[in-house]
Amino acid sequence: MLLAAVAGCSAESAPTTQQAQSTPAPLTAIAALGDFATLDYCSLLDPKRLKNTTADTPDSSFTACQADFVQAGRPRTVTIGPLAADRDPNVQAYAYPGQVPDGVSVQQAGFVPERTCGRAVTFADGVRLAVSITDKDDRGSAEDRCTAADDVVGGLLDAVTGSRVRHPQLPDRSWGRVDSCAILSAAGARGGDATAGLAGHSCILDKVSLEFAVVRQAPAGPPETLGNRTARVATDGAFCRVRTVQPSPATPGRAEQATVSVVDTSGAGGEAACPAARTAAATIFSRIP
Repeated sequence: MLLAAVAGCSAESAPTTQQAQSTPAPLTAIAALGDFATLDYCSLLDPKRLKNTTADTPDSSFTACQADFVQAGRPRTVTIGPLAADRDPNVQAYAYPGQVPDGVSVQQAGFVPERTCGRAVTFADGVRLAVSITDKDDRGSAEDRCTAADDVVGGLLDAVTGSRVRHPQLPDRSWGRVDSCAILSAAGARGGDATAGLAGHSCILDKVSLEFAVVRQAPAGPPETLGNRTARVATDGAFCRVRTVQPSPATPGRAEQATVSVVDTSGAGGEAACPAARTAAATIFSRIP
């Protein structure tokens, strides 16, 4: 009788255990994408989802993927990335037409450039991945752009659930392997604790920031030498940005770019921040391997 009772208990509990094991776990960004620092964002782009298009080879940066394409005779750009974790009031719910994994939602990004449809794929841990479609002329409609953006989101989710996310091994000389916060802190930037971007390729310390990226073209402007590197200085609103590049060791025909930015908080504009930006860049550039 005792054995029968035990067997009966086991039989009754088996469906519950099996049901618990089959319940899908909410999908977090780290589970979906893996190591953010080495993520190949272009592995999330499925050009076949862009109907009636002719696409160029996508460009993968350290924090995003971008591709130019022509859809029904209209030139467009698709971008996947970057990742973000802060709350954004401009991201709003909408009726995404596709299916999503458990714990994942898709929102509409409200604060985007002109002729752009933006989407945000938000994972269970609150980390979101930006997706956008931008028309290069004024012939495309907002509805058509957003249909294309939803197609890209669908391909992205298929890549995540289909184990097609890639993580390339960056060469030793790549700036993608550099710890931006370690460089910024060692350069003597003043302030509190350094704040790293999710992927580790950018860092902010008080008024100074450092960012690494892959670019198609070198920055324009008159060259000057800072930190034993050729640099170019330009203002951008309240910021003064100093950039230097090296040939990309991972992507032929592309350059890796390091950008040092200093913000002016006096209201005078970016030009007022340029002396401090040049000083910071000279120290930081000399420490980049």
